[in-house]
Amino acid sequence: MAKLALLSVSDKTGLVDFATALVRQHGYTLLSTGGTAKLLADAKLPVTEVSQHTGFPEIMEGRVKTLHPKIHGGLLCRRDKPGHLEEARRNGIELIDLVVVNLYPFEQTVAKPGVHFEEAIENIDIGGPSMLRSAAKNHESVTVVCDPDDYTPVLEAMAVEQTAPARLADLRRRLALKVFQRTAAYDRSE
Repeated sequence: MAKLALLSVSDKTGLVDFATALVRQHGYTLLSTGGTAKLLADAKLPVTEVSQHTGFPEIMEGRVKTLHPKIHGGLLCRRDKPGHLEEARRNGIELIDLVVVNLYPFEQTVAKPGVHFEEAIENIDIGGPSMLRSAAKNHESVTVVCDPDDYTPVLEAMAVEQTAPARLADLRRRLALKVFQRTAAYDRSE
């Protein structure tokens, strides 16, 4: 079974190189949304749009695209629980092994002089924090990345996963903590 990586970022720094390594060196299949999917496709990487994966279109001007059981079930399914795995199978939910999400730039938007309330509201990320938190909650099985600076450590840990699995497990714990710190800071933004 192919490993799935879900990539949906506003800061696209280093993403193409990271995604290329995921596909070519580690055998991942890529899922993505909007501009991120376009960037990956333009780089000639095979990518499946989330709406194709879920069978449900993006709606409400993109406000709803990743809030779907095929996404969150794929992130939250405990791989050590046969009941979870059976429910995933029965419901056509593929497991997602890696998530790369960085959030809409809400902090930068509200810091701009004269920003309109409507613009600030539309830059509140809902799906991103939800995916990050789901993946971080299940960090024993899912690698979660919210910062482009972590692409290299993730690839390095994956490169030695067969001989040093504890390295990836330790990194996953640290990345999960980073996600919870990031989403908490995001929620405190004014």
